Amino acid sequence: MKVRFIDESFELKRPVATIGIFDGVHTGHQFILDHLRKQAEVHGGESVVVTLWPHPRIVLNKEMQRFQVLHSRDEKIRELERNGIDQLVIVPFSAEIASLSVCDFVQKYLVDRLGVEVLLMGYDNHFGKDRMGDPEGLKMCAEKNKFRIEKLPEFSSEFGKVSSTNIREAILIGDLVKASQMLGYHYYLSGTIVEGNHIGRKMGFPTANIHPMDPYKLIPLNGVYAIRTELRGKLYKGMLNIGFRPTIDSASAVKTIEAHLFGVTGDFYDEHVVIHFVKRVRDEMRFSGLEALKEQLEKDKITIQQIL
Repeated sequence: MKVRFIDESFELKRPVATIGIFDGVHTGHQFILDHLRKQAEVHGGESVVVTLWPHPRIVLNKEMQRFQVLHSRDEKIRELERNGIDQLVIVPFSAEIASLSVCDFVQKYLVDRLGVEVLLMGYDNHFGKDRMGDPEGLKMCAEKNKFRIEKLPEFSSEFGKVSSTNIREAILIGDLVKASQMLGYHYYLSGTIVEGNHIGRKMGFPTANIHPMDPYKLIPLNGVYAIRTELRGKLYKGMLNIGFRPTIDSASAVKTIEAHLFGVTGDFYDEHVVIHFVKRVRDEMRFSGLEALKEQLEKDKITIQQIL
């Protein structure tokens, strides 16, 4: 997959495109992408995803609290590439772009810039100013600019309505199993390993302290998780704690993300790591001391090894 920015110089071959945020690239998105690939093949052209970055809610500050994304930009690229798309075109989102009418946006970017011949739209896909960019709202624009709109049927899932919002809600309450069902894969977090205080090492549970790559990345509910971790090209099983370490740092106000990888030794400071969340095992707890904490960690390890 080639990754482009809209203001770069490039040409596309008979582009069949779809447009969206694609936060999470979940099973509903994958349904659209599968149809996009097939349509492009029938049309004799390239499959093109047009996406906006940063997320419009971040730019427009529409949330009372800080909005959090399922994917960083690099994670979104990773998942779109896994879905076999030919071209990804990123439009840097701004208040100026937000002010454009839907037809002005389509004509400026999709028609004049990309030369889109077919625009594939999901069943409930809306984009643009006042969310007027649906198949009906674009009909006149398509006729004027001589491109075809293909509207997909509704995506049905045995897990109920699949949406980025519902996935966020599941992650925030710690239901990583439900989130993975809607995503079609385990939710993950990309970050770098930073140095900690080495207390885990003294208890026989050395941990890698994870610093997320994206400040807007959604962090799951505090607690202990069964995880799989990508590190130096290998996949490791492990356990992870998200929270404030009440037994160790009773007065700390800083949330930490600490992973213990089974059978891994050595220091990996500044290494890139990807944490895949399999299942939440328990709440974060405060223990009477380090020995009681160690006993619980031993129990957690047995439970998580069984899960994995």
